[in-house]
Amino acid sequence: MNIVVLIGIVITLVTGIPVLLQLLKNHPRGLIILFFAEMWERFSYYGMRGILIFYLTQHLLFDDETAGAQYGSYTSLVYLLPLVGGLLADRWLGTRKAVAFGALLLVAGHLTMAVEGRPSTQTLTYAGQSYQISAEGRMDSREVRLTIGGQPHAFGPAEGGGLKIEGLPASAPLPAVLPKGSYTIETQSDPLGKTAFYLAISLIIVGVGFLKPNISAIVGQLYPQGDPRRDAGFTLYYYGINLGAFWASVLCGLLGETVGWWAGFGLAGVGMAAGFIVFVLGKKHLMGKGEPPAPEALTRQVAGPLNVEWLIYGLGVLGVIPIWLLVQSNQLVGWALGISTVVALVFIAWFLAARCDKVERERMLLAMVLIFGSVVFFTLFEQAGTSLNLFADRNVDLLGISAGQTQSFNAGFILIFAPIFAALWAWLASRNLDLNPVMKFGLGLIQVGLGFLVVVWAQGMADDQFRMPLVILALLYMLHTTGELFLSPVGLSQITKLSVASIVSFMMAVWFLASSIAQYVGGIIAGAMGTETVGGQVLDPAAALATSIDGFNKLGWAGIGCGVVFIGLSYLIRHWDHGANTTTEPPKREA
Repeated sequence: MNIVVLIGIVITLVTGIPVLLQLLKNHPRGLIILFFAEMWERFSYYGMRGILIFYLTQHLLFDDETAGAQYGSYTSLVYLLPLVGGLLADRWLGTRKAVAFGALLLVAGHLTMAVEGRPSTQTLTYAGQSYQISAEGRMDSREVRLTIGGQPHAFGPAEGGGLKIEGLPASAPLPAVLPKGSYTIETQSDPLGKTAFYLAISLIIVGVGFLKPNISAIVGQLYPQGDPRRDAGFTLYYYGINLGAFWASVLCGLLGETVGWWAGFGLAGVGMAAGFIVFVLGKKHLMGKGEPPAPEALTRQVAGPLNVEWLIYGLGVLGVIPIWLLVQSNQLVGWALGISTVVALVFIAWFLAARCDKVERERMLLAMVLIFGSVVFFTLFEQAGTSLNLFADRNVDLLGISAGQTQSFNAGFILIFAPIFAALWAWLASRNLDLNPVMKFGLGLIQVGLGFLVVVWAQGMADDQFRMPLVILALLYMLHTTGELFLSPVGLSQITKLSVASIVSFMMAVWFLASSIAQYVGGIIAGAMGTETVGGQVLDPAAALATSIDGFNKLGWAGIGCGVVFIGLSYLIRHWDHGANTTTEPPKREA
C-alpha cells in the first residue's frame, strides 16, 4: 500500500473521531452540513490542484513560465469571482441558493476536465530539418527522446547551454551538441483537448465564485456575536476542508499518475457531486440561515415566465463565455484583477465614509489590515501548487510517492494540528489571554517564511542527482501549516466579526480577492523560478535546484520581514476591534 495512503488512514481515524464528537456535541448541527459540503468541494479543488501544474507542463507541454502564468490566471480568477457571487447573494439569491448553484457548475467543470484529448507534441528544427520529440509516461516514469532516422535518442543539457544528444552516430544529419540558439522547438496541441481544458476551468471559476464566499458566510451566521465557539467552529470547519484536500491530493494524484490525467480530474468531479448532495439534503439543519434577503424579489417576473432568480442562473451560465476568453490571457486577467481591486477599494472607502460610525469604521479598517496580510501570506503559501510541486518532482527524493501526493502534506498536518489549535484558541479566550488577530497574522507570516528558509539552509543535503531528502520538504509544509492555522481560519472568523452585517458576504469576497491577488503574483513568481524543459522534462536538475533555492531564499526573508512588521503593528491597532473579540457565555445549543 502507498505509504501516504496508510498514514492518511491512521491520521483520519485518530483525529477524525474527536473532531466529529466536537461537531456533534458543542456546535450547531448546521456546521456538520457545511463541514461535509465544503470537505467535498475542497476535495474537487485540491484534487485538480495536485496534478494541474503537471498536466500543463507534461500534457499541454507549456514551458515553466507559461505554466506558472496559466496556473496563476486560473487560480486568480477562482478567487476573484467571489466578488460577484458575494454581491448577488447579499442582494438577491441568499447564500444557500448561491452555494447550490455554484456546486452544480463545479460538477460540470471538473467532469469536463476529464476530456483531456491527445497529448501535445513537440518538434525540434535544426538547419531546416524537423525531428520529432517523443514523450511517454507521466511524472517519474516519463521518458523523453529525440527521434533521428527512426531511432530514439536520449538528450540532456550541453555545457554552456543547448542540447547534447546521446548515442548519435557519426553519420547523423545533426551534431551531437546543439548550441543554444541554433535550434527551435515548436509545440503542437490537440484543439479539442485544449478547448475542453479552458471550458472546464471557466466552469470551475464561475462555480467557485458563487460557492466560496457564501458557504463560509453561513458558518459565521450560525454563531451569535461574541460567541466564543466561533473561532473553534471555523477551525473545525477548516479541518473538514483539509480532510477533503488530503484525500484529494493522495487519490487524484495517484490516479493522475498511474491511470491518466482524466481519471484524477474525473474523481475530483465525483467528489464535488457528493458535496452538492450533502448540502441539499442538509438544508433543514441550517436553521433558516442563508435564505434570500427578500424572497419576493426573486420571484418577480422580468421577461415572460422568467423571474429574477432564473435570470441570475442564466447569466451565470452565460458568464462562462467571457471567463473562457479571459482565462487564456494572463495580461487580461491582470487588468481585470487590477480593476476589480480598485472598484472594491473605492466601494469600501465610500462605505466607511458614508455608512459607518467610528466603531464600525475602525473594525472595518482592522479587517482591511488583515486582508493585506493575507495577500503576502498566500503569495508565499500558494507556491505549493506551482514552484513547490515542480521542486518536489525535480529535486526531491520522493521515496516511492508521486510529486502530486506531496500536496497532501499540508492538509495532513492540518488534520493533526487543527483540533489542537481549536482547543488552544478556546482555552486562551476563556482566560482572556488570546492573542490579538494582527499578532497571530505576524506569527503566521514568520512561519511561512521559515518554511522556505529550511530548504535553503538544508541545500547541502542534496545527493549527486541533485535531489533533497523528502523530510526537508515535509518540514517546509509543517511550518507552512502552522503558519496557516495562525492566519487563515482566524482571518475567516475575523471578517465575519468585524464586517458590518449588511456587507459581510461582500467582505468575505474581498478576503478571497486578496487570495486572487496572491495567486496572480504567485504565478508570476513561480514562472520566474522555472527552468528549461523539453517534452515536459527538465534538462538540467542542477540548474533547477539552484534556481529554486535562490527563489526560496528571497521568499523566506520576505515573509519574515512582513511578519515582524505585523507584530509591531499589533500593539498600535489592537483596540480597533472595539470588543468584537470579547467572549460571552455561549447560548444553549438548539435541540
